Amino acid sequence: MTSSRRRRRRRGPLVLGLVVVLAVAGWLVLRPSGDAPVRERCEATLDGTSWYLSPAQAENAALIAGVSVRRSLPARAATIALATALQESRLINIDYGDRDSLGLFQQRPSQGWGTPEQVLDPLYATDRFYDALVGVPGYQDLDVTVAAQAVQRSGFPGAYAQHETRSRAWASGLTGHSPAVVSCELDPAHGSRTAEEAGAALRERAQRDLGLGADAVVVASAVDGTATVTVDAAALPTGDPVRAAWAVAQWAVATAAATDAVEVRSADMRWTRDGGVRAGRGEAPAWTPGGEPLDAGLVTVRVAVAG
Repeated sequence: MTSSRRRRRRRGPLVLGLVVVLAVAGWLVLRPSGDAPVRERCEATLDGTSWYLSPAQAENAALIAGVSVRRSLPARAATIALATALQESRLINIDYGDRDSLGLFQQRPSQGWGTPEQVLDPLYATDRFYDALVGVPGYQDLDVTVAAQAVQRSGFPGAYAQHETRSRAWASGLTGHSPAVVSCELDPAHGSRTAEEAGAALRERAQRDLGLGADAVVVASAVDGTATVTVDAAALPTGDPVRAAWAVAQWAVATAAATDAVEVRSADMRWTRDGGVRAGRGEAPAWTPGGEPLDAGLVTVRVAVAG
């Protein structure tokens, strides 16, 4: 009995040593290497605080804010819309909900919001939300929760308030009022499209989200596995080409996971996919000086393409 216990005790250091070795080996395998993020996420910074969304949520946020820019609505409208979508669907275009509620804003076909197919279309759903919002007298001066409730008629009217600060951070960046505050930490891009296909995909998304015409999004060149797309943001109805450029540039960052964007430039600043990861680790700013300034209103986006 004593001998057996002694043998079991002797195994203790061996087992502990094995656990340590396996733990170290696991750390070596799992820790990020090079410019790979620990996890993919996007952020908007407001007053020194970062507010995070997943890449899928950021893409929907970019659409919601982009539609507000296209419609010449104030950033407050985008804040209210984002807070509403965060509460209703967590900014994910879901195909289920309470009773017949569907989509980003959980709109109910039975209540006149549209057909199920329509309210599951993020663009249609967002336009319908804004149609209702602008019909609320003085919505710009109302508390977010009051304005949202006037549209949604929710059973939990106070719930929208919890998303206000996060929504304000994203709305301010994506409408161009706050430059260089949106960044994403993404895995390296592996372009699977030709330069023409990649440019067309970015053009179609810019037309959908921002209302930019086809002639405002041009593939300029394709070199070393990337294509450079030039966007004339001045076509947006902002009255300010600098703000318009920052709206487009930060929209391009927020949608980078879908478009395979690896670099975005606005004015004399640039965001890169690698730099976004390093910024997420606290190693450098997300936006850094980017060489010769672009003309006011112009944005360039480099996207990964097939070799």
